[in-house]
Amino acid sequence: MPVKKIGILISGSGTNLQSLIDEINKGNINGEIAVVISNKKEAYGLERARLYNIDTVFINEKKYESFELFNEAIIAELKSHEIDLVVLAGYIKILSHKFVEEFKNKIINIHPSLIPSFCGKGYYGIKVHQAAIDYGVRISGATVHFVDEGADTGPIIFQEAVKVSDSDTAETLQKRVLVLEHRLLPLAVKMYCEDRLYSEGRRVVIR
Repeated sequence: MPVKKIGILISGSGTNLQSLIDEINKGNINGEIAVVISNKKEAYGLERARLYNIDTVFINEKKYESFELFNEAIIAELKSHEIDLVVLAGYIKILSHKFVEEFKNKIINIHPSLIPSFCGKGYYGIKVHQAAIDYGVRISGATVHFVDEGADTGPIIFQEAVKVSDSDTAETLQKRVLVLEHRLLPLAVKMYCEDRLYSEGRRVVIR
């Protein structure tokens, strides 16, 4: 089976990126990270990628006249690397309709809650966990899903839950959910690279 080329989009420290790098280096994923792209120049995830000689690109949204043109620049970069799979690993921007169409059923995202709870526009990073704490839920977790035109609305691949204790803060909950993220995202990418994920409407079947 041919090795799949993966493009990673990040906005921050890149811990999920690191989990993918580690699993690929262990030989557990039939893929290679061809490029890491960030909308933030100082994102530490770019440095993580450089340590492993992975191509890195900073694309500054402010240089483009519109959100659509900014997305087209990312699309062009991914296509220049002949990407088979796009992974959003802590990327906080919404993708344009054209972006989703260009890579239809080829974009995977990780979100730090049990979708459809605490997701969509404005729910990212520590804000998600604070919302869970404020609402008083007894369980939270992580979700890996395919990306469609909506915000966190695509078909779900994997979910796993953690209990929320009375003593939890947004920060302590975030740490426990990250453990799930670092397991579920590489697993989803592994399954994709082995051609084992199939979307049947809202349901993702693993074969």
